[in-house]
Amino acid sequence: MALRKPKSVPKIQKVRNKSIDKVLESTPMIKESEIEFNCRIFFNYNKKFRKQEYVIELNTVKEFSSLNYSLTIGMRKVSSNIDISILGLKADAAYSSKPGPASKKIIFEELYGEHTINIIKQDGSINSAVLNFNVFKKELKLLNEFLPEKKNNRKILYF
Repeated sequence: MALRKPKSVPKIQKVRNKSIDKVLESTPMIKESEIEFNCRIFFNYNKKFRKQEYVIELNTVKEFSSLNYSLTIGMRKVSSNIDISILGLKADAAYSSKPGPASKKIIFEELYGEHTINIIKQDGSINSAVLNFNVFKKELKLLNEFLPEKKNNRKILYF
């Protein structure tokens, strides 16, 4: 018995990808503060393009042993505010796996002066820091680290 021909193409659901604005509007659930990420900020000189770069590296505290993972992020820079949204984990294609945390490096070329960095988790938790970038003296200063006033906000990372 032959199968019937479909009259229309079946709809495939689209993956919901929250924008940074939607994540900022959400209210996190009540949980204990648990440090899940580390944030390192440092200078890097790119020899190929001969440019000084700033790198913001996000790592998970937990280490993975069976697969290599990287973080997926959404990023937006508006004047002196940098919003980084952590979207989730992605398995990397590799022949062999090595234990380690999931990480992601975000590279900036032109940062000078004071900038506010907001790290936003999918549930709406926000951690912020104010940094002073000075490329001429090659120094970074952490001026202030704070939790923005938001209902049920909690500390999720170290700067």
